[in-house]
Amino acid sequence: MANARALPEHILVVDDDPRIRQMLSRYFEEEGYRVSLAGDGDEMRACLDKQSIDIILLDLMLPGQDGLSLARDIRSRSDVPLIMLTGRNDVVDRVVGLEVGADDYIAKPFHLREVLARIRGVLRRRQPQLSQGDRDAPSAEVYYFEGLRLDVDRRQLVSDDGREIPLTTGEFDMLCVLVKHAGRVLQRELLMDLTRGRNLEAFDRTIDAQIARLRRKIERDPSRPALIKSVRGVGYVFSARATRQHA
Repeated sequence: MANARALPEHILVVDDDPRIRQMLSRYFEEEGYRVSLAGDGDEMRACLDKQSIDIILLDLMLPGQDGLSLARDIRSRSDVPLIMLTGRNDVVDRVVGLEVGADDYIAKPFHLREVLARIRGVLRRRQPQLSQGDRDAPSAEVYYFEGLRLDVDRRQLVSDDGREIPLTTGEFDMLCVLVKHAGRVLQRELLMDLTRGRNLEAFDRTIDAQIARLRRKIERDPSRPALIKSVRGVGYVFSARATRQHA
Protein backbone atom coordinates (compact mmCIF):
# COMPACT_ATOMS: atom_id res chain seq x y z
CA MET A 1 0.00 0.00 0.00
CA ALA A 2 1.33 3.48 -0.85
CA ASN A 3 2.78 5.50 2.00
CA ALA A 4 0.55 8.58 1.77
CA ARG A 5 1.58 11.73 3.58
CA ALA A 6 -0.53 11.99 6.73
CA LEU A 7 -0.22 15.76 7.16
CA PRO A 8 0.25 18.72 4.80
CA GLU A 9 3.71 20.25 4.58
CA HIS A 10 4.64 22.52 7.46
CA ILE A 11 6.01 26.04 6.86
CA LEU A 12 7.73 28.08 9.59
CA VAL A 13 7.57 31.85 8.99
CA VAL A 14 10.15 33.86 10.96
CA ASP A 15 9.55 37.62 10.70
CA ASP A 16 9.35 40.38 13.31
CA ASP A 17 6.48 42.16 11.53
CA PRO A 18 3.18 40.68 12.83
CA ARG A 19 1.30 41.92 9.76
CA ILE A 20 3.58 39.99 7.41
CA ARG A 21 3.38 36.88 9.60
CA GLN A 22 -0.41 36.92 9.64
CA MET A 23 -0.68 37.69 5.92
CA LEU A 24 1.61 34.80 5.00
CA SER A 25 -0.06 32.48 7.49
CA ARG A 26 -3.55 33.08 6.11
CA TYR A 27 -2.38 32.70 2.52
CA PHE A 28 -0.40 29.49 3.07
CA GLU A 29 -3.20 27.91 5.12
CA GLU A 30 -5.70 28.71 2.36
CA GLU A 31 -3.33 26.87 0.00
CA GLY A 32 -3.43 23.78 2.22
CA TYR A 33 -0.22 24.10 4.25
CA ARG A 34 0.32 23.98 7.99
CA VAL A 35 1.96 27.16 9.29
CA SER A 36 3.86 28.10 12.44
CA LEU A 37 4.99 31.64 13.25
CA ALA A 38 7.98 33.13 15.05
CA GLY A 39 8.94 36.76 15.66
CA ASP A 40 12.58 36.23 16.61
CA GLY A 41 15.32 33.66 17.03
CA ASP A 42 14.16 32.38 20.41
CA GLU A 43 10.66 31.66 19.12
CA MET A 44 12.12 30.04 16.01
CA ARG A 45 14.34 27.67 18.02
CA ALA A 46 11.45 26.79 20.34
CA CYS A 47 9.34 25.87 17.33
CA LEU A 48 12.09 23.77 15.74
CA ASP A 49 12.64 21.92 19.02
CA LYS A 50 8.97 21.00 19.35
CA GLN A 51 7.77 20.42 15.80
CA SER A 52 8.77 18.90 12.49
CA ILE A 53 9.25 21.66 9.92
CA ASP A 54 9.41 21.11 6.15
CA ILE A 55 10.64 24.57 5.12
CA ILE A 56 11.59 27.86 6.82
CA LEU A 57 10.86 31.35 5.49
CA LEU A 58 13.37 33.53 7.37
CA ASP A 59 13.56 37.33 7.40
CA LEU A 60 17.05 38.78 7.20
CA MET A 61 16.39 41.80 9.44
CA LEU A 62 15.32 40.64 12.89
CA PRO A 63 15.68 42.10 16.37
CA GLY A 64 18.50 40.62 18.44
CA GLN A 65 20.08 37.83 16.44
CA ASP A 66 19.75 38.61 12.73
CA GLY A 67 18.61 36.26 10.00
CA LEU A 68 22.10 35.37 8.77
CA SER A 69 23.18 34.30 12.27
CA LEU A 70 19.99 32.27 12.62
CA ALA A 71 20.60 30.66 9.23
CA ARG A 72 24.05 29.54 10.41
CA ASP A 73 22.44 28.16 13.57
CA ILE A 74 19.87 26.24 11.51
CA ARG A 75 22.52 24.80 9.20
CA SER A 76 24.64 23.66 12.15
CA ARG A 77 21.93 21.18 13.10
CA SER A 78 19.66 20.65 10.11
CA ASP A 79 19.45 20.67 6.31
CA VAL A 80 15.79 21.76 6.37
CA PRO A 81 15.00 23.86 3.25
CA LEU A 82 15.48 27.57 3.93
CA ILE A 83 14.35 30.67 2.01
CA MET A 84 15.62 34.09 3.09
CA LEU A 85 13.47 37.24 2.97
CA THR A 86 15.59 40.34 2.31
CA GLY A 87 14.32 43.86 2.91
CA ARG A 88 16.87 45.34 0.56
CA ASN A 89 17.55 44.48 -3.05
CA ASP A 90 21.23 44.00 -2.21
CA VAL A 91 23.40 41.47 -4.04
CA VAL A 92 25.66 41.13 -0.99
CA ASP A 93 22.73 40.08 1.22
CA ARG A 94 21.71 37.45 -1.31
CA VAL A 95 25.21 36.06 -1.70
CA VAL A 96 25.84 35.89 2.04
CA GLY A 97 22.49 34.15 2.48
CA LEU A 98 23.52 31.47 0.00
CA GLU A 99 26.95 31.21 1.61
CA VAL A 100 25.40 30.27 4.94
CA GLY A 101 23.16 27.66 3.32
CA ALA A 102 19.92 29.28 2.15
CA ASP A 103 18.21 27.52 -0.75
CA ASP A 104 16.66 30.67 -2.17
CA TYR A 105 16.00 34.34 -1.43
CA ILE A 106 13.08 36.72 -1.97
CA ALA A 107 13.33 40.51 -1.87
CA LYS A 108 10.66 42.61 -0.15
CA PRO A 109 8.16 43.81 -1.17
CA PHE A 110 7.01 40.52 -2.64
CA HIS A 111 3.91 39.05 -4.28
CA LEU A 112 2.28 36.22 -2.36
CA ARG A 113 2.02 34.04 -5.45
CA GLU A 114 5.76 34.42 -6.05
CA VAL A 115 6.54 33.36 -2.47
CA LEU A 116 4.32 30.32 -2.85
CA ALA A 117 5.93 29.42 -6.17
CA ARG A 118 9.41 29.64 -4.63
CA ILE A 119 8.37 27.46 -1.69
CA ARG A 120 6.82 24.87 -3.98
CA GLY A 121 9.94 24.86 -6.13
CA VAL A 122 12.26 24.20 -3.19
CA LEU A 123 9.96 21.55 -1.70
CA ARG A 124 9.65 19.84 -5.06
CA ARG A 125 13.43 19.41 -5.20
CA ARG A 126 13.80 18.16 -1.63
CA GLN A 127 14.38 14.51 -0.72
CA PRO A 128 11.39 12.52 -1.97
CA GLN A 129 9.16 10.56 0.36
CA LEU A 130 9.68 7.01 -0.90
CA SER A 131 7.30 4.13 -0.36
CA GLN A 132 8.66 0.92 1.15
CA GLY A 133 8.65 -0.63 -2.33
CA ASP A 134 10.68 2.29 -3.66
CA ARG A 135 13.16 1.97 -0.79
CA ASP A 136 13.68 -1.71 -1.51
CA ALA A 137 13.98 -1.25 -5.28
CA PRO A 138 17.33 -0.28 -6.83
CA SER A 139 17.71 3.37 -7.80
CA ALA A 140 17.63 4.10 -11.50
CA GLU A 141 20.26 6.84 -11.43
CA VAL A 142 23.36 6.44 -9.27
CA TYR A 143 26.83 7.88 -9.91
CA TYR A 144 30.17 6.82 -8.38
CA PHE A 145 33.22 9.07 -8.17
CA GLU A 146 36.25 9.41 -5.90
CA GLY A 147 34.86 7.15 -3.15
CA LEU A 148 31.43 8.82 -3.17
CA ARG A 149 28.02 7.52 -4.24
CA LEU A 150 25.47 10.02 -5.57
CA ASP A 151 21.95 8.59 -5.54
CA VAL A 152 19.81 10.96 -7.57
CA ASP A 153 16.48 9.23 -6.86
CA ARG A 154 16.96 9.20 -3.09
CA ARG A 155 18.82 12.54 -3.10
CA GLN A 156 21.68 11.14 -1.07
CA LEU A 157 25.46 11.49 -1.19
CA VAL A 158 27.20 8.65 0.66
CA SER A 159 30.92 8.04 1.25
CA ASP A 160 32.53 4.63 0.72
CA ASP A 161 32.44 4.01 4.49
CA GLY A 162 28.64 4.38 4.51
CA ARG A 163 28.52 7.90 5.94
CA GLU A 164 25.85 10.14 4.45
CA ILE A 165 27.09 13.64 3.62
CA PRO A 166 24.32 16.16 4.36
CA LEU A 167 23.63 18.58 1.51
CA THR A 168 21.12 21.38 1.26
CA THR A 169 18.63 21.34 -1.59
CA GLY A 170 20.69 23.83 -3.56
CA GLU A 171 23.97 22.00 -2.97
CA PHE A 172 22.51 18.67 -4.05
CA ASP A 173 21.02 20.18 -7.20
CA MET A 174 24.35 21.83 -8.04
CA LEU A 175 26.28 18.59 -7.56
CA CYS A 176 23.82 16.64 -9.73
CA VAL A 177 24.19 19.12 -12.58
CA LEU A 178 27.99 19.06 -12.38
CA VAL A 179 28.24 15.27 -12.19
CA LYS A 180 25.79 14.70 -15.04
CA HIS A 181 27.87 17.06 -17.19
CA ALA A 182 31.27 15.78 -16.00
CA GLY A 183 34.11 17.03 -18.19
CA ARG A 184 32.06 19.87 -19.65
CA VAL A 185 32.75 23.48 -18.71
CA LEU A 186 29.50 25.04 -17.47
CA GLN A 187 28.97 28.78 -17.46
CA ARG A 188 27.54 30.37 -14.33
CA GLU A 189 24.40 31.44 -16.19
CA LEU A 190 23.80 27.86 -17.34
CA LEU A 191 24.38 26.52 -13.82
CA MET A 192 21.77 28.95 -12.50
CA ASP A 193 19.25 27.87 -15.14
CA LEU A 194 19.86 24.14 -14.61
CA THR A 195 19.76 24.23 -10.80
CA ARG A 196 16.91 26.69 -10.27
CA GLY A 197 14.73 25.85 -13.27
CA ARG A 198 13.75 29.48 -13.75
CA ASN A 199 15.23 32.70 -15.07
CA LEU A 200 17.09 34.40 -12.22
CA GLU A 201 19.67 37.14 -12.31
CA ALA A 202 22.84 35.07 -12.48
CA PHE A 203 25.23 36.95 -10.23
CA ASP A 204 28.71 35.45 -10.41
CA ARG A 205 29.11 35.50 -6.64
CA THR A 206 25.82 33.69 -6.13
CA ILE A 207 27.08 30.62 -7.99
CA ASP A 208 30.55 30.98 -6.46
CA ALA A 209 29.03 30.88 -2.97
CA GLN A 210 27.18 27.63 -3.71
CA ILE A 211 30.30 26.04 -5.21
CA ALA A 212 32.41 27.07 -2.21
CA ARG A 213 29.97 25.40 0.21
CA LEU A 214 29.87 22.25 -1.90
CA ARG A 215 33.66 22.07 -2.10
CA ARG A 216 33.94 22.22 1.68
CA LYS A 217 31.82 19.08 1.87
CA ILE A 218 33.25 16.90 -0.90
CA GLU A 219 36.83 18.01 -1.61
CA ARG A 220 39.77 16.53 0.30
CA ASP A 221 41.39 19.97 0.26
CA PRO A 222 38.85 22.72 -0.54
CA SER A 223 41.67 25.24 -1.01
CA ARG A 224 43.01 23.08 -3.85
CA PRO A 225 39.88 21.56 -5.40
CA ALA A 226 40.35 18.44 -7.50
CA LEU A 227 36.71 17.58 -8.24
CA ILE A 228 35.08 20.94 -9.03
CA LYS A 229 37.59 23.11 -10.86
CA SER A 230 37.26 26.75 -11.81
CA VAL A 231 37.67 27.84 -15.40
CA ARG A 232 38.73 31.47 -15.21
CA GLY A 233 36.27 33.87 -16.78
CA VAL A 234 33.85 31.10 -17.76
CA GLY A 235 32.53 28.89 -14.94
CA TYR A 236 33.19 25.43 -13.50
CA VAL A 237 33.90 21.89 -14.60
CA PHE A 238 33.50 18.59 -12.74
CA SER A 239 36.83 16.98 -13.55
CA ALA A 240 36.49 13.58 -11.86
CA ARG A 241 35.28 10.55 -13.78
CA ALA A 242 31.71 9.74 -12.77
CA THR A 243 30.49 6.20 -13.46
CA ARG A 244 26.75 5.77 -13.75
CA GLN A 245 25.01 2.65 -12.48
CA HIS A 246 22.02 1.61 -14.54
CA ALA A 247 19.07 -0.15 -12.94
